[in-house]
Formats: sequence, structure tokens, C-alpha cells
Amino acid sequence: MDLGKLENVELREVWDHEALDFTNWLAREENINLLSEELGINGLKILQTEANAGDFKIDILAEDERGSKIIIENQLEKTNHDHLGKILTYASSQDAKYIIWIAKEIRDEHRRAIDWLNEHTDEDTSFFAVQVELWKIGNSSPAPKFNIISKPNDWAKAIKMASQRDELTDTKLLQLEFWEKFKEFAENKGSSLRFRSPRAQHWYDFAIGSSEANLTFTVNSKEKLMTCEIYIPHNKQLFSKLKEYQEEIGKLLGVNLEWMELPDAKASRIRLTSYLDFKIKDSWENYFGWLINWGEKLQRTFGDYIKKVGSETRMDVNPQPFRTIS
Repeated sequence: MDLGKLENVELREVWDHEALDFTNWLAREENINLLSEELGINGLKILQTEANAGDFKIDILAEDERGSKIIIENQLEKTNHDHLGKILTYASSQDAKYIIWIAKEIRDEHRRAIDWLNEHTDEDTSFFAVQVELWKIGNSSPAPKFNIISKPNDWAKAIKMASQRDELTDTKLLQLEFWEKFKEFAENKGSSLRFRSPRAQHWYDFAIGSSEANLTFTVNSKEKLMTCEIYIPHNKQLFSKLKEYQEEIGKLLGVNLEWMELPDAKASRIRLTSYLDFKIKDSWENYFGWLINWGEKLQRTFGDYIKKVGSETRMDVNPQPFRTIS
């Protein structure tokens, strides 16, 4: 078999200018989705490029599905102290939950600085250092690749905060253990789901190929229920368009889903529910199997239908001209 050879492409051969080229390229939905999937931040939605922060400009201001602020600072060179100061300034101005620093190369000193920030801040603040690369094979178009150089250690951070404030109850610790075991089980089974680090919470969410919706699993120990659902945080029009295909989707999946418009809330849900006794660990693998089976089916099916109706519901958050990779 004649195999091609991967070749690294210099970033500035494609993006001449950080703000005019790279930032605008990254702000496109299909590209920001690549980054959000790599980071495990679902529902990442661009609010503004070149957003004001006093006398400074944030490259990209975004939010996740729950409205938590995200700042993204870009560099097409090695990281430097100037940009380290900027991300801290921007984080404080926006009270950001996620701070993402993207660069051509992350210096060791700055990787250690990001590691230190993650170790010394609470579980509500997360810093990421991400290296961006371009690769091609022969005469192919360059393809972007995001490498996470530094990220939060969620487990260590959660345990640290628990020891300080005694915040992690037995239920929270059990939730964290459940999701960690679920992630391990799914990866051993070769699941197509892309996992981020588990957290001590009753839900676990996954990207679905659109910033307007995501796949979410929930466990409710009090009601003894678990759900697999499509969560649409702030787009009632998308929910309405999908509901037009309710019967068709039901036949395709072979199951009746619960379509929850929730008119008094911003979010909408499309879900499937099953029994769960959270405290019987011997049953966990059965629950894992159910979640994987329906999660993959809903992710694949609704991913296709969201693309189908997306041109009618998508909001253009960045109408500036973009430079494509070609």
C-alpha cells in the first residue's frame, strides 16, 4: 500500500493576521466546534469577536450551553508574557469560567503557569493552553489540529475543594465515580462518543456537531431515573423545526421520545427515560450499555436532522468575511 507522508504547514502560510484571518476562521461554527469537541466544552457559542474589555480587545468572547462566559486569546507565534497578562485581565473583566489560550507553540514557562492557575483556582474556573497546527498529505488542503498542552485536573480540583469547604456530598462523589466508570467502560467498548473529563454532577454532555444543541445524559438518584436527551439551550426555533420530523424520527429510532418544549424556560429537551438504582453498583454496566446504545443513536440521528434544518435556524454571529483553508 502506497501511503502518504504528513507534512507540517507554517501557520502564516494560511493565516497572515491573527485577528483578521485566524480569529475570523476560528469563529466559524464548523471550526469552533472542532475546538469545543477537543476541549469537551459542549454548546460553545460565539458571542463576539474583538469584544471590548476596557481599553483592550478580547479575540473571541463566547459562552457554553449554560451561559458561562468563555474567553479565547489567539497567537500565531510562541506564547509570551504579554498574552499571559491579557488572558488574566480578560478573565477578570468577564468573570469567565473557561479561559483558552491558543498559540503556535506553548513555552514551558507558560505551560507551568497555566498548570499553576488550574491548581490554585476553584472548580468553577478552568484554564487551557492549546497548540494549533496545520498538516497536509502531498497536495492536499491543510487540515487544522488542536493539541491540548495544559488543562484542568477536574478530579484533583474537586477533591481539593471538598477538603476545603466539605462541598462534595456522598451523592456527588458517587456521581463522579459513576461517570468515571462510564467513561472507562465506553472507551473500552470503542464507543464513538467523545469524552471530556468527568465531573461531580448529575449530568454528562457531548457535542453533536452544532453549537445549538448537545447530547446529555442525566442520573436522578431520588427519582431513580436516567435520561438520554438532546438538550437545546436557547433555540426554540430549532426545537420547532425538529418537531416537524417527530413521527419520522420516532420510526427511524423505533421508540417514542418525549418532546419537551418547556415554553417558560430558555431550553428545550427531547429525551428518553429509563429506570436506574444509582446505589447498586453491580447494575452500573447495564446502565452504561443503555446510555451508550441510545446516546450514539440520538447523536447520529439528531446530528443529521440538525444539519437538515440548520440553514433555516442558524444565526450568523460573525458576518465578517472569512478566509478559508484551501
